[in-house]
Amino acid sequence: MPASAPETVPLPFADRSAAGRLLGARLLRMSADASGLCLAGTVVLALPRGGVPVGREVAIALRAPLDVLVTRKIGYPLQPELGVGALAEGGQPVFDEEILARLGLTAAALAPVVGREQAELGRRIAAYRGDQPAATVRGRDVIVVDDGLATGVTARAALRAVRAAGAGRTILAVPVAAPSSAAAMMTEADLVVVLAAPPGFRAVGEWYQSFSQLEDADVVMLLAAATRPGDVTSGPDEATSRGVGPAHPAPPL
Repeated sequence: MPASAPETVPLPFADRSAAGRLLGARLLRMSADASGLCLAGTVVLALPRGGVPVGREVAIALRAPLDVLVTRKIGYPLQPELGVGALAEGGQPVFDEEILARLGLTAAALAPVVGREQAELGRRIAAYRGDQPAATVRGRDVIVVDDGLATGVTARAALRAVRAAGAGRTILAVPVAAPSSAAAMMTEADLVVVLAAPPGFRAVGEWYQSFSQLEDADVVMLLAAATRPGDVTSGPDEATSRGVGPAHPAPPL
């Protein structure tokens, strides 16, 4: 499964929105050249919270509907910030088998953590989507967007959930990624689009000038201003955004 070659982009990105505009422009160029990327009928699924500002700009550029695909990290019980797996709505838990082996853990031993994260997953789905139905992805090309790719376990869970839901083609699009993680995603997505894969990658936030913590209210506000999957059924050349104005012009790179 192919990956697009990273471009030369100025790093760090100013913020997530700026990165999303660059990413949207890249996808538009790919659809216009011989890469075979067709955007008609595409839906953009952003991973909250950090992926939503990026995904919103991608959706604006592509004139595509935007929804969230809610995910949760599964943390190591003794060091919760260390992700050993991830959950995505509609999918099964996905674990980093290499990390589990290194820590002497099994998936069964993590059942209490998984249960807590499933409960939080449900809470966030209700908070972000309310009574809106989830995007229908069966038979549609889906662009999964996040603000960056570190270990890749969350993106892996998201892509597997989307594929299990019957998506036509899956595209992972991120502004920045660890080179090894970007390569690993080539077995999970039909296409991987990465603007930059710098060597010495340690954390996503180091590649942004502004990388502030987002709250649930920020996600809800961004979604409220976007075209939702139920609003349009046409392709990107015909759909119009509700409340966000015209697409941003593609910035020069």
